[in-house]
Amino acid sequence: MAETKRLKITWCKSQIGADEYQKRTLRALGLRRLHHTVIRPDNESVRGMINTGRHLVKVEEVTL
Repeated sequence: MAETKRLKITWCKSQIGADEYQKRTLRALGLRRLHHTVIRPDNESVRGMINTGRHLVKVEEVTL
């Protein structure tokens, strides 16, 4: 069976002072509060969302 690549995204830094676009992107990723972690598929759209708020999150690759 093929291994599926996933990204483990953790919200590490406060969004105070961030642009409204960055705040909405964090919400769209499924992050609800500081130090919350979600697992998302590794694709271009998710990578683009991470790139928008890259200074606010920590990303790790996970294989399932």
